Amino acid sequence: MSIDADPRAAKNFYREVRAFSERTRPWETAVFYSVMPDERFDLSRVSARVYGRRDEFLAVMAAAGLSSFDQPLEQTTLVLPNEQQLARIKRETGFESIARLRADGAPTWA
Repeated sequence: MSIDADPRAAKNFYREVRAFSERTRPWETAVFYSVMPDERFDLSRVSARVYGRRDEFLAVMAAAGLSSFDQPLEQTTLVLPNEQQLARIKRETGFESIARLRADGAPTWA
């Protein structure tokens, strides 16, 4: 058995967050976050500062257009979904990053 019940969920989540980041305009609802120098090699630090938890590093990775967690994050402004938008994207893609909301390789809310 794989770690995830749906092995496509994380890929779909990444794709949707990336699309959100690319299509959202400055006047629309989103989190516009300026990357700081101490976050260059720690995507989870951005997650902690934006969402109050380190679990959302995949959303940060997608917003930045990075292909791996250990790629350096450039100093730029990221366009991230807010909490409600993030929850909607998670439900649409069947992906959950918060460990306590997962069981048997799937979100508990699924």
